[in-house]
Amino acid sequence: MSETWIPSPSLPSPKLDSGYAGWVKNNLFSTPGNLLLTLLSIALLVLTVPPLLRWGILDATWLGDSRGVCDEAAQGGSTGACWVFVKVRWGVFLYGFYPLVERWRVNFTFFVLAVALFPLFAPILLGTTKRKMVLYLLAAITVLFWLGPIPATFIACYLFAPFALDRLLQGKPFLELFGNQVVAVLTGIGSALLVGVISYYGIFLYLDEKAAGAIGLTALVLTLFLLFISRLTASGWHWVFLFTVYPVFAFFMLVGDIFGLPLVETHFWGGLFLTLVVAGSGMATALPIGILLALGRRSDLPVIKVLCVSFIEFVRGVPLVSVLFMASVMFPLFLPENVTFNKLLRALVGIAFFYAAYMAEVIRGGLQAIPKGQYEAAMALGWPYWKMMSLIIIPQTLRLVIPGLANNFLSLLKDTTLVAVIGLLDLLGVAKASMADKEWLGFTKEAYIFAAIVFWIFCFAISRYSVYLEKTYHPSHQ
Repeated sequence: MSETWIPSPSLPSPKLDSGYAGWVKNNLFSTPGNLLLTLLSIALLVLTVPPLLRWGILDATWLGDSRGVCDEAAQGGSTGACWVFVKVRWGVFLYGFYPLVERWRVNFTFFVLAVALFPLFAPILLGTTKRKMVLYLLAAITVLFWLGPIPATFIACYLFAPFALDRLLQGKPFLELFGNQVVAVLTGIGSALLVGVISYYGIFLYLDEKAAGAIGLTALVLTLFLLFISRLTASGWHWVFLFTVYPVFAFFMLVGDIFGLPLVETHFWGGLFLTLVVAGSGMATALPIGILLALGRRSDLPVIKVLCVSFIEFVRGVPLVSVLFMASVMFPLFLPENVTFNKLLRALVGIAFFYAAYMAEVIRGGLQAIPKGQYEAAMALGWPYWKMMSLIIIPQTLRLVIPGLANNFLSLLKDTTLVAVIGLLDLLGVAKASMADKEWLGFTKEAYIFAAIVFWIFCFAISRYSVYLEKTYHPSHQ
């Protein structure tokens, strides 16, 4: 006898747990508490966003070149912002009191830096050597039509020299020609000193004596890299140039008083230009110092460990303002009568060592997170300490501490506003000084909002780039 098939009852429709509707339901209306918070948030946005948009965009005054335009708009009943204030003071916000006819030097300095760093921040677009060379060629042509043949020649040599060095060395240092290691080391050091001395006296006698010392020292360091380093690619040489040649070029280009460039004292520096100089110099110097301090704190040598621990704990126990005051006011008292250092240089050194102490603790945490087997494997291969650290431990450590380092970089960028206490006017300091102008009294909100937007843009860019680095260099081991 056959059985009668009876269909099962229909199942209910599936819940909307995916897509936009599912996300809204699960995150905004999943519980009565979430529902209440969502409604309060919507009410807060309705109360704050439309008035802010009306004040900052719709009813704002954008066109004009004097305060009279904003006063006429206010008399006509407009209650919006006066962005003409920012427009008129735009040059001061960007360059401070840097002379108008010399601002091209600031633009050229940051243009070279931007072109050199662009392949790092856009590896997808410029991941091949041919694309990089096309970018550098376009940059040299742009400078040729913008500033002339001499700046164009410099930027071409600066950008294309790493490719020439990569082809010239082919992964082998010149000192491999010597069989004896001691002879090779002594020959390399002697050759580097000879190149440095020749560069110094050549610049001193035939070009400009004020630039002789810095250029001679740079030539010496580059010669040491050329003779002893064997595995640097073109990208590696770009980094070497960035930390050796570029600082010397930027210093002489911005300060001047050599090669026919007029002298611009650092007390004329200010605005966003000064903010980026202080932040960039602090980041570039604090990180390597922090790495050395972290290694010293974990060292087995008692004297080095005590010195590093003492420095880190002392610096972390005082505020940055006191460090800046110490560098600006107290430090000159300990120098001989005729010896002085620039105020900006003292501030840069103070900020670098202050944040180096914080970065040292972040890096120390990363060193402790590296499995012990990594150290044992390197020692089993017979590698010396510095080779083990530079090729195995430090790369893994930096990959682990990217969020902490990014947090320190963000704090450093925002703390550049503290240089105002020693008489240096960064972006926020220039905004305050602009508000004191009798022709523009009463535009406090516009000045502070503009400064806040600029800081937010740079901080957000650093934050997103750190997220990109985290995803790119995510640890493959557990």
